[in-house]
Amino acid sequence: MRIIPAIDILEGKCVRLSKGDYNTQKVYNENPLEVAKHFEAHGIQYLHLVDLDGARSGKLVNHKILSAIASKTALTIDFGGGLKCNEDLHVAFESGASQITGGSVAVKNSNLFIEWITAYGSKKIILGADVIPNSSGGEIAISGWQEKSKEAYLPFIKKYIAAGIEYVICTDISKDGMMEGPGLEIYRGILSNTQHLKLIASGGVTHFSDVLALAELGCEGAIIGKALYEGSVSLKQLEKFILKC
Repeated sequence: MRIIPAIDILEGKCVRLSKGDYNTQKVYNENPLEVAKHFEAHGIQYLHLVDLDGARSGKLVNHKILSAIASKTALTIDFGGGLKCNEDLHVAFESGASQITGGSVAVKNSNLFIEWITAYGSKKIILGADVIPNSSGGEIAISGWQEKSKEAYLPFIKKYIAAGIEYVICTDISKDGMMEGPGLEIYRGILSNTQHLKLIASGGVTHFSDVLALAELGCEGAIIGKALYEGSVSLKQLEKFILKC
């Protein structure tokens, strides 16, 4: 299982939110490049970079930070937040993204998102499935989690598997930033109802045991954010895990 630290950018700074609420932002470092270099120095190879300004505004904002990290580290970066048109995609890839993640666009403009899958291939386009759990299972949230869609998450994912998607980042929003453990039931349900899907779990990783649980479940990757910044999961633990794998 790939270990993928997260850097969320708001107003040029490295922050974390709780449940996607912008009012809960906590700044961990004013220099995202410094954070990325620190990750790389501990054997990290992958990075999940989120443009929170872009996600909220609906347009690409922090591509210069993406470019700085891509040009000054060897990290493989997946980038998301505010990607809504072909020009956004072009800028993101030109700025050094290896993959892009589309969530809101996959809900609001399905035809365009499928065009991206066809044009760039399933290795470069990731489906973002951000889930708000409810009594019927859960629905997809969009626009930096500020809006609810009426899309049930499992049919939503299956629709794009049929369109050729290979990678899905799924976030249980109720767990994100809460330091209460990941949404294992949601991930288990997705994996048991799909085939050949590379599921990247996001949100809620609190202790190293959560990393092991996600690996045992069969997730292709685990995105880790607040647990790293708060120190409840150490980079030394992850470095050992990566070497063992």
